[in-house]
Amino acid sequence: MTPDPHIAGQQFLIGLARVHRNAKLSGSQLYILLMSGLLDALDVDLLRTMHENPRIGTLELARRLGVARGTVQARLDRLGRSGVVTGHGPDIDLEAAGYGFQAFVSLEIAQGELTDVAAELAALPAVLEAYATTGSSDVLCRIAASSHEDLQNSLLALSRSPYISRSTSVVVLSTVVPPRTLPLLASDPRSAPRRAPAYRDAP
Repeated sequence: MTPDPHIAGQQFLIGLARVHRNAKLSGSQLYILLMSGLLDALDVDLLRTMHENPRIGTLELARRLGVARGTVQARLDRLGRSGVVTGHGPDIDLEAAGYGFQAFVSLEIAQGELTDVAAELAALPAVLEAYATTGSSDVLCRIAASSHEDLQNSLLALSRSPYISRSTSVVVLSTVVPPRTLPLLASDPRSAPRRAPAYRDAP
């Protein structure tokens, strides 16, 4: 008998939680583990439809995907619990909001000072995101500003940190590929469970 993929998924989550608790995996490692086993074609189509129609309701989602409303709700609950879906807020266009100047900044920091640097970056509203990296620099962050002058002030604020020994910045000229996740998720989705008729494998 073929095991129910969602029972297997629940068991996977329980095991993953134990591993995460015992091994203290980073958020990115946990994300990779989650992505490796829990998403199937129905999940991907559900996420795509929600992305394209942010205000869509559960009943309309079920109608468009050809599955029961309870199936949709169960999927949404599971995606939320597992951390795949982290929120339902609006997508924000920074340029339209008046912050059309962006830069990527590579930071070289003093050894052992990542926690302090992270706190400083989190305290700067202009910092949109930041990542610890390998290579010649230690941290890569993205900042946004309303003008060249504002951008320069943000860069100067970073350079004043006692924990940052050197920074290198590159200004964004245009967006070639905007932030996205669906193409990756859709590139190799797992088969949907048999109880979702519209997603049964073709004979």
